[in-house]
Amino acid sequence: MPALLPRPVRAPMSDDMHDHLRRMCALVERHGYGPQGETPVPKLSAYIGRTTTVPVATVYRPMLCLVLQGAKQVLIGDRSLRYDPATYFVASVELPATGCVIEASATAPYVAIALALDCEVLAGLLADMPAIADGQTAGFATSAVTPALLDPFARLLGLLDTPGDIAVMAPLLEREILYRLLQGPQGSAVRQIARADSRLSQIRRAIGWIRDNYDAPLRIDDLAGLAGMSTPSFHRHFKAATAMSPLQYQKTLRLQTARRLLVASVDAQHAAFSVGYESASQFSREYARMFGTPPARDAARLRGGAMLEAGAA
Repeated sequence: MPALLPRPVRAPMSDDMHDHLRRMCALVERHGYGPQGETPVPKLSAYIGRTTTVPVATVYRPMLCLVLQGAKQVLIGDRSLRYDPATYFVASVELPATGCVIEASATAPYVAIALALDCEVLAGLLADMPAIADGQTAGFATSAVTPALLDPFARLLGLLDTPGDIAVMAPLLEREILYRLLQGPQGSAVRQIARADSRLSQIRRAIGWIRDNYDAPLRIDDLAGLAGMSTPSFHRHFKAATAMSPLQYQKTLRLQTARRLLVASVDAQHAAFSVGYESASQFSREYARMFGTPPARDAARLRGGAMLEAGAA
């Protein structure tokens, strides 16, 4: 059973924060962004969901997500977490995840916004900030949002109403948001995104190899060498960052890819071999264990209208 991460402790929201959230929700709804809601503001996405959903698979990229209304439950490796209004979620490595919207309705939809984390912008900020030593850090977490973080996020979202200001103001507001994030409880994880010699950056090199070669045999010693770590150290830091072993990470990517192939009408045996399985029966067992039903039945259900992937937020 996945371990449920504790919800962040937070003080009651002020009236001003409630007003910010209401205005931000109204703005997103007015512009009508859907499940894959890219906006005219670079790196900013906005999402609206008017119903609860079944668990859907995706891969999170490094990002900062803020829920404005509703709630979402996410499973990453052996960890389960929930985020909801005034809670922000940070992913600092690429993470295969399964998530579902658990609070949403036609009158009170799930509304969330996400900002992609840019290594170059973070590196520029770190050059202007005092150096801080970082220890072993998880690759994802939730924390309570603060007025200092919410205010620039609201102003960045507000640029949707003044598109002529985006080119000048968006980079300034992005920098302010990241500065506040670096000062918060997830600052250590975010700092490591921009540092080539950090543990998370070393793990990200291995993650990149697995992502690009998910259908190839996995040699842990080679991955450890790529990360510049001993094999035991690599295992420990990989699990700390992703809540998965390298083999679990690869298997999750394989099964997510196979699921997309099945929905595209590829048969189960061909899908299994395409993603690197040598045994169709092993593929079927592991697929059913992850998604709850055998491959063919699950694909038929998804073709019938269920969503395969949803926005990362």
